[in-house]
Amino acid sequence: MIGLGGAEFRLPLLIGVFGFIALQAVILNKAMSLIVVLTALPARLLSVPYADVAAEWSVIVNLLGGTLIGAWVGATWATKMRSATLHRVLAALLVLIAAALAWSHFGSAGPLDLPPVTRAVAGVIAGLAIGVVAALMGVAGGELLIPTIVLLFAIDIKTAGSISLAVSLPTMLVAFTRYSRDKSFHVLRGNARFVAAMSAGSITGTVLGGLLLGAAPAAVLIPLLVALLLLSSVKVWRHQ
Repeated sequence: MIGLGGAEFRLPLLIGVFGFIALQAVILNKAMSLIVVLTALPARLLSVPYADVAAEWSVIVNLLGGTLIGAWVGATWATKMRSATLHRVLAALLVLIAAALAWSHFGSAGPLDLPPVTRAVAGVIAGLAIGVVAALMGVAGGELLIPTIVLLFAIDIKTAGSISLAVSLPTMLVAFTRYSRDKSFHVLRGNARFVAAMSAGSITGTVLGGLLLGAAPAAVLIPLLVALLLLSSVKVWRHQ
């Protein structure tokens, strides 16, 4: 309903409700996020033609120059952190995502007027940071990518959403590859039915969300979701 993949809301559930430790939850979240993104990309072609996205190939390449490196670095950090430390990092990132969600829906800042070279450098730096965050949390990163694309490259919000998915997919594959080298990756094999069930629920939810688009006013829905993320951050921070 709000244009996100839902991974930022899934992560606290995996930790607080289903009882997975931090790294296992991140890996499970990444797997399910990957499935949702693979589903969302072709679905969006109905409203945003492929030609519109392909025309912005330079923006995609620019951001990937940072996100691919950031994804590998973020996944490496996650596999080396103590579980308690990773819980607190995830809690802080949930607060960051809440702020980005609130800003992207209620912020009024216009695109930045930057020289081409400065814009390209800023794109790589922003991509690097977003890649790290996405890998650490197991999310697609759209809540950070979309505002970045709109601000840096002055692209409309609908096209920015599709560009975000085009950047997210290879970025997530890089993080997934890095996680596959860690012993915690076996959590996918041991919980295959759980992953399949929750992924099916996520995909069904995207269809229902699309049908209900506009049913709940953003002025009510977004503050509730921001509050939920902030509450989740507290629970994840305190999680043992």
